[in-house]
Amino acid sequence: MANVTRIKAKDDSTSKKSAKKSAKNEVEEAEVIERKVRVKAKNSSNKKVSKTEQKAARKAAKAEKKADRKKAKAAKEPGYFRGAFQELRQVRWPDRKSTWKMVLSVVVYVVIIAVFIMLLDALFTFLFNQLLGGN
Repeated sequence: MANVTRIKAKDDSTSKKSAKKSAKNEVEEAEVIERKVRVKAKNSSNKKVSKTEQKAARKAAKAEKKADRKKAKAAKEPGYFRGAFQELRQVRWPDRKSTWKMVLSVVVYVVIIAVFIMLLDALFTFLFNQLLGGN
């Protein structure tokens, strides 16, 4: 009996989890900065927002967009070729002995089918020649 080795698929969930955590942390940081800016804007007697507060708000919005892009990228399915290579890594390849057994069986079946088709062709040729009054 052939020796079968089992190959376990790699678990990429750890890298996805770390990407999710970092994206989550960035979103939380952006929310904290945004809250601080809002509180400062509410507490200030001036209705105008200072330039530093505007910069902080822009930074927070930028960080939020970046986190959203990371989330979308993490949720995105792998491309065709990347998925194909992942599937190839999971294939259990046969050993040399079983490969030659399978090759031999394919060759034998092809020869048997070829002989069968040649016999049918010869039979039909003979029948058509007899029916059409051939020589």
